[in-house]
Amino acid sequence: MDIRRNGSQPSSKGSADYFTGTVRVDPLFQAPEPARVAGASVTFEPGARTAWHTHPLGQTLVVTAGLGWVQRDGGPIEEIRPGDVIWFAPGEKHWHGATPTTAMTHIAIQEALNGKLVDWMEQVSDEQYRA
Repeated sequence: MDIRRNGSQPSSKGSADYFTGTVRVDPLFQAPEPARVAGASVTFEPGARTAWHTHPLGQTLVVTAGLGWVQRDGGPIEEIRPGDVIWFAPGEKHWHGATPTTAMTHIAIQEALNGKLVDWMEQVSDEQYRA
């Protein structure tokens, strides 16, 4: 058994290489091998969002606070609220973040394939974000 006490892992700022705006990432867990699941709580300030990306084994988001947006490539922007659970299939290109006026926090859960959790792509443009 391993208990990770709240506050025992430092928060980090979301890298400008992968995020637009102010984003805080709070690690929650990374299961030891042979398990491959990892999770983090991610907070997006108003207007903040991820870059386009995919996950080799998919991703689950659980919205815990605020109001956010998600979009898969070729689909409409969808509103997400606390309690919503979002699943992105393996290889599905997508982004997620806050709305322009409201912060949003979600728990992100994904599995690594050969040590890789995510494939980052181009930033979401202001035009795509406001579409």
